[in-house]
Amino acid sequence: MKRYFVFLLILAFLLSGFSCFSERGDIVIFSKLTGVDAFPLKGYKIGIDPGHQLKANNDLEISMPGTYERKAKVASGTRGTTTNIAEYVTVLEISLKLRDLLEALGAEVLMTRETHDVDISNQERAIMMNEWGADLVLRMHCNGSTDPYVQGMGMYVRLTGDCHKESYALAEKLLKHMVQETGAKKDGIFQRNTYTGLNWSKVPSVLVEMGYMTNPDEDVKLNSAEYQEKLVIGAVHGIMDYLNISLD
Repeated sequence: MKRYFVFLLILAFLLSGFSCFSERGDIVIFSKLTGVDAFPLKGYKIGIDPGHQLKANNDLEISMPGTYERKAKVASGTRGTTTNIAEYVTVLEISLKLRDLLEALGAEVLMTRETHDVDISNQERAIMMNEWGADLVLRMHCNGSTDPYVQGMGMYVRLTGDCHKESYALAEKLLKHMVQETGAKKDGIFQRNTYTGLNWSKVPSVLVEMGYMTNPDEDVKLNSAEYQEKLVIGAVHGIMDYLNISLD
């Protein structure tokens, strides 16, 4: 029954053009009709970090607590070889849809940015989520390569440090459900201490590389509304699986 209800909720959400349910009260109506908890993610705080921004910031910041290594605050990101759309545009578009669906399911969501013209370093983005007390954070990105044939979805997590085991477990669930929903090639889960935004995180955090914008076919998919919806639904199912929220 619960699985059927959530399916109806997501279907209605998609048909609404990803408008925010919570503002219209549709979920409350569904809840009264079905008797099922309409807010399976109520009480959870989920952070979304749409990668990059309008302009890169090449000033340096410490890449990991307790070290002197420094990296650029925000890289420029990649760009679609077919669509010519910048990564920061694509990831924000997907992130906003993800935010709306998570909020429709009852979660409290914090975005590091909701516009392009910001200047927020990777360290600042992680600290923002730490201070807010996020239960988990998704850092939304698209990948790039000099090889136009490379494609697939990958997850990046810390190798050591705070919540690295929990982050890996979250990455497993996200990869499973997002690949299942989209049919994308599974690029894998990578454990590295090279990403500032992950290194400064004190909560479970995954860098989600949704696909390669340097692959012509994958670039077009990543910028299509239909595929973005599949990415979002897969991500939500992955989050719920990680949180042990059953749809059965």
